Amino acid sequence: MAQPPTLPWRFGAALPSTADRVVEDALPAPSRHAAWKSFLRNPAALAGLVILATVVFVALFAGHLFPGDPLDMVAQPLLWPGQDASALLGSDSLGRDVAAGVAHGARVSLAVGAVAALIALSIGVLVGALGGYFGGWLDDVLVRLTELVQTVPTFLLVIVIVAIGQPSVQVIVLAIGLASWPVIARLVRAEFRALRESEFVLAARSQGFGDGWIILREILPNALPPVVVTTSVLVATAILQESALSFLGMGDPNVVSWGSMIGEGRELLRTAWYLSAVPGLAIVLSVLSLNLVGDGLNDAFNPRLRG
Repeated sequence: MAQPPTLPWRFGAALPSTADRVVEDALPAPSRHAAWKSFLRNPAALAGLVILATVVFVALFAGHLFPGDPLDMVAQPLLWPGQDASALLGSDSLGRDVAAGVAHGARVSLAVGAVAALIALSIGVLVGALGGYFGGWLDDVLVRLTELVQTVPTFLLVIVIVAIGQPSVQVIVLAIGLASWPVIARLVRAEFRALRESEFVLAARSQGFGDGWIILREILPNALPPVVVTTSVLVATAILQESALSFLGMGDPNVVSWGSMIGEGRELLRTAWYLSAVPGLAIVLSVLSLNLVGDGLNDAFNPRLRG
Protein backbone atom coordinates (compact mmCIF):
# COMPACT_ATOMS: atom_id res chain seq x y z
CA MET A 1 0.00 0.00 0.00
CA ALA A 2 1.30 3.45 -0.86
CA GLN A 3 2.33 5.59 2.08
CA PRO A 4 0.36 8.80 2.70
CA PRO A 5 2.13 11.96 1.53
CA THR A 6 3.98 13.92 4.23
CA LEU A 7 2.59 17.36 3.51
CA PRO A 8 3.56 20.41 5.62
CA TRP A 9 1.23 21.06 8.53
CA ARG A 10 0.43 24.45 10.00
CA PHE A 11 -0.68 25.10 13.58
CA GLY A 12 -4.39 25.82 13.47
CA ALA A 13 -4.90 23.93 10.20
CA ALA A 14 -6.81 20.65 10.05
CA LEU A 15 -4.95 17.66 11.40
CA PRO A 16 -4.31 14.73 9.05
CA SER A 17 -6.95 12.03 8.99
CA THR A 18 -6.95 9.21 11.46
CA ALA A 19 -5.80 6.87 8.71
CA ASP A 20 -2.63 8.96 8.41
CA ARG A 21 -1.89 8.83 12.14
CA VAL A 22 1.53 7.29 11.45
CA VAL A 23 2.88 10.67 10.30
CA GLU A 24 0.78 12.95 12.50
CA ASP A 25 3.22 13.13 15.40
CA ALA A 26 6.09 14.23 13.18
CA LEU A 27 4.31 17.13 11.50
CA PRO A 28 3.24 19.65 14.15
CA ALA A 29 6.63 20.17 15.83
CA PRO A 30 8.40 22.24 13.12
CA SER A 31 5.32 24.39 12.64
CA ARG A 32 4.99 24.98 16.37
CA HIS A 33 8.66 25.88 16.61
CA ALA A 34 8.31 28.38 13.78
CA ALA A 35 5.26 29.91 15.44
CA TRP A 36 7.07 30.28 18.77
CA LYS A 37 10.04 31.87 17.01
CA SER A 38 7.65 34.30 15.35
CA PHE A 39 6.12 35.06 18.74
CA LEU A 40 9.51 35.74 20.34
CA ARG A 41 10.47 38.03 17.45
CA ASN A 42 7.41 40.19 18.13
CA PRO A 43 8.67 43.15 20.25
CA ALA A 44 5.24 43.98 21.67
CA ALA A 45 4.51 40.37 22.61
CA LEU A 46 7.96 39.99 24.15
CA ALA A 47 7.48 43.16 26.20
CA GLY A 48 4.11 41.88 27.40
CA LEU A 49 5.65 38.53 28.31
CA VAL A 50 8.40 40.23 30.36
CA ILE A 51 5.88 42.41 32.22
CA LEU A 52 3.59 39.46 32.88
CA ALA A 53 6.49 37.32 34.09
CA THR A 54 7.53 40.11 36.47
CA VAL A 55 4.01 40.38 37.90
CA VAL A 56 3.79 36.60 38.32
CA PHE A 57 7.20 36.54 40.02
CA VAL A 58 6.14 39.24 42.50
CA ALA A 59 2.90 37.37 43.20
CA LEU A 60 4.63 34.03 43.77
CA PHE A 61 7.29 35.44 46.09
CA ALA A 62 5.21 38.10 47.82
CA GLY A 63 5.49 36.22 51.11
CA HIS A 64 9.30 36.31 50.90
CA LEU A 65 9.58 39.84 49.58
CA PHE A 66 7.11 41.22 52.13
CA PRO A 67 6.71 38.76 55.01
CA GLY A 68 3.87 39.22 57.42
CA ASP A 69 0.29 40.33 56.98
CA PRO A 70 -0.06 43.16 54.43
CA LEU A 71 -2.90 44.54 56.55
CA ASP A 72 -0.57 45.14 59.51
CA MET A 73 0.37 48.72 60.43
CA VAL A 74 4.16 48.87 60.02
CA ALA A 75 4.96 52.55 59.38
CA GLN A 76 3.81 56.08 60.01
CA PRO A 77 0.57 56.98 58.21
CA LEU A 78 0.69 58.66 54.80
CA LEU A 79 4.38 58.29 54.04
CA TRP A 80 5.08 59.27 50.44
CA PRO A 81 7.01 56.92 48.11
CA GLY A 82 10.74 57.15 48.81
CA GLN A 83 10.27 59.00 52.08
CA ASP A 84 11.12 55.96 54.19
CA ALA A 85 13.32 53.05 53.14
CA SER A 86 11.10 50.62 55.06
CA ALA A 87 8.11 51.60 52.88
CA LEU A 88 9.46 52.24 49.41
CA LEU A 89 6.05 52.94 47.88
CA GLY A 90 4.74 54.80 50.91
CA SER A 91 2.07 53.94 53.44
CA ASP A 92 -1.67 54.49 53.63
CA SER A 93 -3.73 56.36 56.21
CA LEU A 94 -3.42 53.44 58.65
CA GLY A 95 0.32 52.98 58.23
CA ARG A 96 0.12 49.88 56.05
CA ASP A 97 2.89 49.31 53.51
CA VAL A 98 1.65 50.07 49.98
CA ALA A 99 4.34 47.90 48.35
CA ALA A 100 3.31 44.91 50.46
CA GLY A 101 -0.30 45.48 49.52
CA VAL A 102 0.54 45.62 45.81
CA ALA A 103 2.63 42.44 45.99
CA HIS A 104 0.07 40.44 47.97
CA GLY A 105 -2.75 41.94 45.89
CA ALA A 106 -1.09 40.53 42.79
CA ARG A 107 -1.69 37.05 44.20
CA VAL A 108 -5.40 37.68 44.57
CA SER A 109 -5.87 39.40 41.22
CA LEU A 110 -3.90 36.85 39.18
CA ALA A 111 -5.50 33.90 40.98
CA VAL A 112 -8.99 35.30 40.41
CA GLY A 113 -8.23 35.99 36.76
CA ALA A 114 -6.71 32.57 36.05
CA VAL A 115 -9.28 30.43 37.90
CA ALA A 116 -12.27 32.43 36.64
CA ALA A 117 -10.98 32.12 33.07
CA LEU A 118 -10.52 28.36 33.61
CA ILE A 119 -14.13 28.03 34.78
CA ALA A 120 -15.40 30.05 31.82
CA LEU A 121 -13.19 28.03 29.47
CA SER A 122 -14.47 24.69 30.79
CA ILE A 123 -18.15 25.65 30.51
CA GLY A 124 -17.71 27.42 27.18
CA VAL A 125 -15.81 24.58 25.53
CA LEU A 126 -18.36 22.02 26.75
CA VAL A 127 -21.38 24.01 25.55
CA GLY A 128 -19.79 25.09 22.28
CA ALA A 129 -18.43 21.65 21.43
CA LEU A 130 -21.71 19.83 22.07
CA GLY A 131 -23.80 22.36 20.16
CA GLY A 132 -21.40 22.75 17.26
CA TYR A 133 -20.78 19.04 16.79
CA PHE A 134 -24.23 17.52 17.23
CA GLY A 135 -26.38 20.40 15.97
CA GLY A 136 -30.14 19.91 15.86
CA TRP A 137 -32.31 20.50 18.91
CA LEU A 138 -29.35 20.30 21.28
CA ASP A 139 -27.63 23.13 19.44
CA ASP A 140 -30.84 25.20 19.50
CA VAL A 141 -31.23 24.75 23.26
CA LEU A 142 -27.59 25.61 23.99
CA VAL A 143 -27.67 28.64 21.68
CA ARG A 144 -30.79 29.95 23.44
CA LEU A 145 -29.13 29.38 26.82
CA THR A 146 -26.03 31.26 25.66
CA GLU A 147 -28.12 34.14 24.35
CA LEU A 148 -30.09 34.23 27.60
CA VAL A 149 -26.91 34.66 29.64
CA GLN A 150 -25.62 37.29 27.22
CA THR A 151 -28.76 39.40 27.56
CA VAL A 152 -27.59 40.36 31.07
CA PRO A 153 -24.48 42.60 31.19
CA THR A 154 -21.57 40.53 32.44
CA PHE A 155 -20.55 42.79 35.30
CA LEU A 156 -24.15 43.20 36.45
CA LEU A 157 -24.55 39.43 36.56
CA VAL A 158 -21.33 39.17 38.57
CA ILE A 159 -22.65 41.72 41.08
CA VAL A 160 -25.93 39.82 41.44
CA ILE A 161 -24.19 36.49 42.08
CA VAL A 162 -21.80 38.02 44.62
CA ALA A 163 -24.68 39.81 46.35
CA ILE A 164 -26.60 36.53 46.64
CA GLY A 165 -23.57 34.75 48.05
CA GLN A 166 -20.97 36.39 50.22
CA PRO A 167 -18.06 38.66 49.30
CA SER A 168 -15.30 36.06 49.34
CA VAL A 169 -12.62 35.21 46.82
CA GLN A 170 -14.26 31.86 46.03
CA VAL A 171 -17.66 33.41 45.31
CA ILE A 172 -16.10 36.17 43.20
CA VAL A 173 -14.15 33.64 41.14
CA LEU A 174 -17.26 31.52 40.60
CA ALA A 175 -19.37 34.56 39.70
CA ILE A 176 -16.92 35.85 37.10
CA GLY A 177 -16.50 32.38 35.60
CA LEU A 178 -20.26 31.76 35.36
CA ALA A 179 -20.81 35.15 33.70
CA SER A 180 -17.97 34.93 31.17
CA TRP A 181 -18.40 31.57 29.40
CA PRO A 182 -20.73 32.63 26.52
CA VAL A 183 -17.86 34.25 24.59
CA ILE A 184 -15.91 30.97 24.59
CA ALA A 185 -19.03 28.95 23.80
CA ARG A 186 -19.87 30.96 20.67
CA LEU A 187 -16.27 30.79 19.45
CA VAL A 188 -15.94 27.04 20.01
CA ARG A 189 -19.33 26.40 18.42
CA ALA A 190 -18.30 28.28 15.29
CA GLU A 191 -15.03 26.34 15.06
CA PHE A 192 -16.78 22.97 15.51
CA ARG A 193 -19.42 23.79 12.88
CA ALA A 194 -16.65 24.65 10.44
CA LEU A 195 -14.63 21.50 11.15
CA ARG A 196 -17.22 18.78 11.78
CA GLU A 197 -17.57 17.90 8.07
CA SER A 198 -13.85 18.08 7.33
CA GLU A 199 -12.10 15.19 5.63
CA PHE A 200 -10.12 14.16 8.71
CA VAL A 201 -13.38 13.97 10.73
CA LEU A 202 -15.07 11.87 8.02
CA ALA A 203 -12.00 9.61 7.97
CA ALA A 204 -12.22 9.14 11.74
CA ARG A 205 -15.89 8.19 11.45
CA SER A 206 -15.09 5.71 8.72
CA GLN A 207 -12.50 4.12 11.02
CA GLY A 208 -15.26 3.54 13.60
CA PHE A 209 -14.21 6.10 16.21
CA GLY A 210 -16.98 7.41 18.45
CA ASP A 211 -18.21 10.95 18.93
CA GLY A 212 -16.21 11.43 22.11
CA TRP A 213 -12.95 10.51 20.39
CA ILE A 214 -13.67 12.76 17.41
CA ILE A 215 -14.58 15.72 19.63
CA LEU A 216 -11.60 15.43 21.97
CA ARG A 217 -8.88 14.09 19.68
CA GLU A 218 -9.77 15.37 16.22
CA ILE A 219 -11.75 18.62 16.30
CA LEU A 220 -10.89 20.21 19.65
CA PRO A 221 -7.10 20.44 19.06
CA ASN A 222 -7.77 22.29 15.80
CA ALA A 223 -10.20 24.68 17.50
CA LEU A 224 -7.84 25.63 20.34
CA PRO A 225 -5.65 28.41 18.84
CA PRO A 226 -8.34 31.13 18.76
CA VAL A 227 -9.65 29.88 22.11
CA VAL A 228 -6.23 30.32 23.73
CA VAL A 229 -6.03 33.89 22.48
CA THR A 230 -9.52 34.66 23.79
CA THR A 231 -8.66 33.10 27.15
CA SER A 232 -5.83 35.61 27.65
CA VAL A 233 -8.38 38.39 27.18
CA LEU A 234 -10.72 36.67 29.67
CA VAL A 235 -7.99 36.65 32.32
CA ALA A 236 -7.46 40.40 31.84
CA THR A 237 -11.21 41.04 31.97
CA ALA A 238 -11.55 38.97 35.15
CA ILE A 239 -8.80 41.02 36.82
CA LEU A 240 -10.65 44.22 35.93
CA GLN A 241 -13.97 42.85 37.20
CA GLU A 242 -12.48 41.73 40.51
CA SER A 243 -10.84 45.13 40.91
CA ALA A 244 -14.15 46.86 40.16
CA LEU A 245 -15.96 44.71 42.72
CA SER A 246 -13.36 45.50 45.38
CA PHE A 247 -13.52 49.18 44.46
CA LEU A 248 -17.27 49.08 45.08
CA GLY A 249 -16.77 47.45 48.46
CA MET A 250 -17.93 43.99 47.32
CA GLY A 251 -14.53 42.31 47.55
CA ASP A 252 -13.24 39.93 50.19
CA PRO A 253 -12.53 42.08 53.29
CA ASN A 254 -10.00 39.54 54.58
CA VAL A 255 -7.55 39.90 51.70
CA VAL A 256 -5.76 42.77 49.98
CA SER A 257 -6.51 43.37 46.32
CA TRP A 258 -5.62 46.13 43.89
CA GLY A 259 -9.23 47.22 43.63
CA SER A 260 -9.68 47.53 47.40
CA MET A 261 -6.50 49.61 47.63
CA ILE A 262 -7.82 52.01 44.98
CA GLY A 263 -11.16 52.20 46.74
CA GLU A 264 -9.57 53.00 50.08
CA GLY A 265 -7.31 55.63 48.53
CA ARG A 266 -9.98 57.53 46.60
CA GLU A 267 -10.95 59.57 49.68
CA LEU A 268 -7.38 60.93 49.81
CA LEU A 269 -6.99 61.39 46.08
CA ARG A 270 -6.09 65.08 46.34
CA THR A 271 -3.59 64.81 49.18
CA ALA A 272 -2.20 61.26 48.67
CA TRP A 273 -2.89 60.35 45.06
CA TYR A 274 -0.21 57.65 45.08
CA LEU A 275 -2.50 55.42 47.18
CA SER A 276 -4.72 54.94 44.12
CA ALA A 277 -2.08 55.48 41.43
CA VAL A 278 0.28 52.67 42.49
CA PRO A 279 -2.27 49.80 42.50
CA GLY A 280 -3.92 51.37 39.45
CA LEU A 281 -0.60 51.19 37.60
CA ALA A 282 -0.29 47.53 38.60
CA ILE A 283 -3.70 46.81 37.06
CA VAL A 284 -2.82 48.71 33.88
CA LEU A 285 0.48 46.85 33.43
CA SER A 286 -1.09 43.44 34.09
CA VAL A 287 -4.00 43.94 31.71
CA LEU A 288 -1.72 45.49 29.07
CA SER A 289 0.72 42.58 29.27
CA LEU A 290 -2.05 40.01 28.89
CA ASN A 291 -3.42 41.81 25.84
CA LEU A 292 0.03 42.09 24.26
CA VAL A 293 0.69 38.40 24.84
CA GLY A 294 -2.73 37.50 23.44
CA ASP A 295 -2.17 39.59 20.31
CA GLY A 296 1.27 38.05 19.88
CA LEU A 297 -0.11 34.52 20.14
CA ASN A 298 -2.78 35.36 17.61
CA ASP A 299 -0.24 36.78 15.16
CA ALA A 300 2.05 33.77 15.59
CA PHE A 301 -0.40 30.87 15.58
CA ASN A 302 -3.25 32.12 13.38
CA PRO A 303 -2.60 30.58 9.94
CA ARG A 304 -4.68 33.26 8.22
CA LEU A 305 -2.33 35.95 9.53
CA ARG A 306 0.84 33.95 9.00
CA GLY A 307 -0.06 33.41 5.36
